Amino acid sequence: MLLFHEKIPSDWLPKVLANLPEVLVDHAHLERKAATSALNLEKFRPLFDRVHDLNAIAIEELQHFELVLQLLHRRGIPFAEPKPSAWIKGLMRAIRPGIQGQVIDHLICCALIEGRSCEKFQILGEALREVDSELAEFYRSLVESEGNHYATYLIMARHIDLEETDRRLDWFLDLEAELIRQPNPEAILH
Repeated sequence: MLLFHEKIPSDWLPKVLANLPEVLVDHAHLERKAATSALNLEKFRPLFDRVHDLNAIAIEELQHFELVLQLLHRRGIPFAEPKPSAWIKGLMRAIRPGIQGQVIDHLICCALIEGRSCEKFQILGEALREVDSELAEFYRSLVESEGNHYATYLIMARHIDLEETDRRLDWFLDLEAELIRQPNPEAILH
C-alpha cells in the first residue's frame, strides 16, 4: 500500500462516527464521482489501450454507488447535495496542463483518493464492528476494490512514463500531506 507522508487526522474518525448519515451521503457522491473520473480518463490518447480497465473501474464504482444508495434507502436517509472536499479540490487543482502531464497527474490524484479510501474503509470497518455490524461489513467489503483501483491507476501512470510518474507521485504525496493537515469541520470521508 502507498506510504502516505501524513496520517489521517485524529479528529476524523470521531467526527465520522458521530455523523454516519451525512457520511453515507458523502460516500454515495464519492462513488459517483469516481465512476465519472474513470470514464473521463478514457478520452485521453495515452489511455486508449486502457479503456477496458477504466470501464471496469467505472462499473465497479457505479455498483458501489448503488450499494450506498441502497444503504441510504434502508436506513431512511435522504440522498442530498454533495459537500465539497477541500482535500480533493486541492489535489485536482495541482493537475498540470498538457496531455501527458494532465493524464499522469490525474491518474496519480485518482490513485491517492483510492488509496486514502482503502485506508479509511479499513479503519471504519474496524471501528464500526461493535456498533453497526452491517456498515462495518460493508466498509470491509470495499477495501480490496479500493486498493486495486489505487494500484491500477498508478500502473497506468507508470506505463506512460515511469520516471515522470515517480517524480510527480513524490510531489503529490507532499501536497497531500499538506492538504490533509488542513482543518476540516465537515463530516465527510475525504
